[in-house]
Amino acid sequence: MSEDSVLKPGKTSLWVLRGLMAFVFIATGAMKLVATPMMIEDFNHLGLWFMYFTGALEVIGGVGVLVPRFSPWAALLLLVPIDIAAFVLQLTVFHHDWIHPIVFGLILFGIIYLQRSALRSKAS
Repeated sequence: MSEDSVLKPGKTSLWVLRGLMAFVFIATGAMKLVATPMMIEDFNHLGLWFMYFTGALEVIGGVGVLVPRFSPWAALLLLVPIDIAAFVLQLTVFHHDWIHPIVFGLILFGIIYLQRSALRSKAS
């Protein structure tokens, strides 16, 4: 058995975090794209186009997080515009639970941090 075929603790943790974020963002993005009543009610204030736009970004980012080559960039896409906007909107417009965007943001930051060398090599 080669050393590459054995999952190391850091790699296993990274895959668990990726899977968790993929599940969360694909599920919430799909709820927006199929226009569930709860999402329509929330996004009536902002415009339904924004619901579909956000849903598409969440699904793309959720799938991208699972692809190792794109994972750090997808996590960055989910963190910067989506998660930060969700936090601000939870506080100012929706008045729902704001702790989830913080927790998801920390997990996304962890994914980015664990793959920082891949981000640096692709950016240069």
